Order: sequence, then structure tokens, then C-alpha cells
Amino acid sequence: MHYFNKIFPRFTGLTPYVWIIFCILPFYYILKSSSIFNIVAGIFMIMLFITCYRLSFIFKGWLVYVLVSFQIVLCVAMTYLFGYIYFSIFLALFIGNVQNRAGFITLYTVHLVATITAVSLGFFFQNKIFITQLPFILICVIGVILLPLNTYNRHKQEKLEQQLKDANERIAELVKFEERNRIARDLHDVLGQKLSLIVLKSELAGKLVDSKPKLVSQEIKDIRKTARTALTEMRELVSNMRGKKLGDEIIRIKQILKAAQIDFTYTKEVGTEQIPHIVENVLSMCLKESINNIVKHSKATSCKLYIEDSQTEWLMKIVDNGIGIEKESFQQGNGLKGMRERLDFVNGMLDIQSDRGMSLLIKVPKVIKK
Repeated sequence: MHYFNKIFPRFTGLTPYVWIIFCILPFYYILKSSSIFNIVAGIFMIMLFITCYRLSFIFKGWLVYVLVSFQIVLCVAMTYLFGYIYFSIFLALFIGNVQNRAGFITLYTVHLVATITAVSLGFFFQNKIFITQLPFILICVIGVILLPLNTYNRHKQEKLEQQLKDANERIAELVKFEERNRIARDLHDVLGQKLSLIVLKSELAGKLVDSKPKLVSQEIKDIRKTARTALTEMRELVSNMRGKKLGDEIIRIKQILKAAQIDFTYTKEVGTEQIPHIVENVLSMCLKESINNIVKHSKATSCKLYIEDSQTEWLMKIVDNGIGIEKESFQQGNGLKGMRERLDFVNGMLDIQSDRGMSLLIKVPKVIKK
């Protein structure tokens, strides 16, 4: 199958059997010739064309351009002598696979000019075969014009999509790396100091166990208290490390806003299950932070949440009718810096408007997939 994919181009909408017919059909045109010399010469040119076409997929660099140029000459000769133009389709598809821009433009131009010239000469000398297959020749010329451009653009798009996929994978790795660093910092801050304190008090208790037993009892109480505090903080840390579900966060903020006597309206155009996990986690944390700000600082009486799904991005909009926020606080104040840092992980953006309340718009592009 790999061999046939090299001889017969893939993704053209034509099966290999059609390409086999294109390879066999020229023998029909050649055998119609009355001259034995023309028949032998024609068969030789067919075999030579197929050989060069196959070698074009193997060789690299300047040899490819030499082979393609030679095939163009053979195609023109076959068109002029025998009225067989269909090898030009093979060349059109191969030229579309040339990814060097200058090389593609050169081969495309030469092949197009050569094909049109050969067809014009065939009609000029009133070749009967050309007259009988006029519709097919016109289709073939259109194919020579369009197929290389279509194939070239498709390969270019596939290359860009692969680069985008690689970039997204690198972003995901960077997110993981940053998350590991954050976990390491949190563990150090939460446990490091308290474990050090437990070690020191344990050593002190060991020294005082014989001379001052009453102090040992107090030290043990302090150790127990410190250990319980560390355990509580550790549980909170682990809870925060778990991925946050947007649906669960929305249920939680409903309760918070109800307790704060703030009316809540939720409009959605996409199910939260359609949002990738990493994006959902970031949106959940941003939603939590923004609602906390509304409850603590906005003096609002109503809050509206919109979650929308466009072709290119996910959007989340949070609007309240509170007192708004000062412009100098847009960059740093009220947890907004932390929200921007989280959104940076997924190439998201944060837009804030403060006029008769506050409107917070979050956009995350759909290129982030995790």
C-alpha cells in the first residue's frame, strides 16, 4: 500500500484504479498509430515517464527539478504526437507537493505554459484525437491550473495545524511545570515551617524528659496542636489542587450570592462538559475570585453570568450593578492580577469595564486542548 501511495497520489478523490487507467490508456492512443517506429517510441516514453515519476518521490534537491522538467518534456511530446494529455494530471499533483515556494511557482508556471502550448499546437494542426476529446482536454487543463494550488495549500495548512498542535502541547507542558512549582512552593510554605517546629519541640522534650517533666507535657501539647494545624492546612491544600468543575462552582456561587442577598441570573449556550479540563479549571477559579470580589466590595444587588461558545473561543461574562472599580485597580487590585496569571496559562484574556457597575469578560481560545 505504501508503494501505491507513492505512485498514485492520496487524498485526490480518485481511487488507485483510476490512476491505473490513466497509465494504461496511453497505450490505446499509441497503438492507433500506423507507424511501428511511433509505437515503439511511444511505449518507450510511457515507461520512461512512469520511471521518472516514481524516482521523483525518492530523490531530493535539484534532482527532483531535473526529473520534473524531463517529465514535462515527455508530457508535451505525448500530447503533441499521440494526443494523450493526461500525464499532465500526474505532474500537476506532484508539483503541488513541492513545498519550496520558489520551486513550486517555477514548476507550476513552466508546466502550465507547456501544457497550454501543447494543446494549442494540437488544435492548430487539427489533430482529430484532440477534436473528439475536447471536453476532457478542457477538464484536464483546468486540473493543471487548480490541482497544484489546491494540493500546495492543503499541505501548507496541514503543516500549520501540526505546528499549532506542537505549540499547544508545549503550552500544556509549561502549565504542568508551573503547577509542579506552585505545589512545591505551597508544600514548603504549609509544611516546612511546622515540621521544623515539631522537630525542634520533640528534641527539646527529649532533653527535658528527666529534669522538667511538666515542661515536657506542655511541649507535647504544642507538638499535637502544630501537627493538627499542619494536617488541616494540608487537607485544604490537597482540596485546592483537585480540578475544579465549573458546574460545581456555579452551584457554590449561587449559594454565596443568595446568602449575600444578591440576585443571580445564569445564561449558558454551551454545556460545561464540552470545555477542556484545563480551561474549565481556570474559568472556575476566575469565577470564584470574581464572585468573591462582588460579595466583598461591589455593594451590588444583582449579578449575571453568561457562558458562551463561539467557533474560535469560550467566553465567560460576569456583570454586576455595584459601585464598580477604580481604573488604577484594573491591573493589580482585588485579585485581578491572579486571574490574569491563570488565564495566561491557556492564552486567555481578561477585559474589564466599570460603568454603572462592573463587567468582566473572559475569553479563552479553543486552540488549548487538554
